[in-house]
Amino acid sequence: MVKLNKIYTRTGDDGTTGLVSGPRRAKHDLRVEAYGTIDETNSVIGVARLHTGLMGELDGMLFRIQNDLFDLGADLATPDDGRPLEWEALRIVQSQVDRLEREIDTLNVKLDPLTSFILPGGSPAAATLHMARSVSRRAERLMVELSRTPGEVVGAAALQYVNRLSDFLFVAARYANGGGKADILWVPGKNR
Repeated sequence: MVKLNKIYTRTGDDGTTGLVSGPRRAKHDLRVEAYGTIDETNSVIGVARLHTGLMGELDGMLFRIQNDLFDLGADLATPDDGRPLEWEALRIVQSQVDRLEREIDTLNVKLDPLTSFILPGGSPAAATLHMARSVSRRAERLMVELSRTPGEVVGAAALQYVNRLSDFLFVAARYANGGGKADILWVPGKNR
């Protein structure tokens, strides 16, 4: 159980932050950037949920994702550096990826076929879900870069999850746009 009695500690005043496993890293460290961007994605999803409350099925999916994103942040904040921990590290697992894929499929069968690329927008829920999608793509890029950095490990399930997340958010945005009926289609070269 997490218990936060004091919000400020002053330990970060030097520009570092502590990882779950103890070591301190610079606040601009790639690992910190990755889990910070996951947190940003979660916050944008929170804003989207202000508009999805009447879409019970979608809102429930987004709520589960928000919880998963805290798991993912904990996963990234606890690097697997080979040293034993006094506890079991929280990791994203395959069942979370599988659930996300099932939820993508559940929403996708309810959508009009896609005939063009679409512009972010439409309803407030869809526009915010598109924003969450683009932030999650940035998180994915950071996680991939981190995973390819010597000495850094990012779990395969964590990478799969963040990749599926942007797919989910794209489908969710279309779902929030009346099943794709209110999507704004891209017209190549329209303003030439």
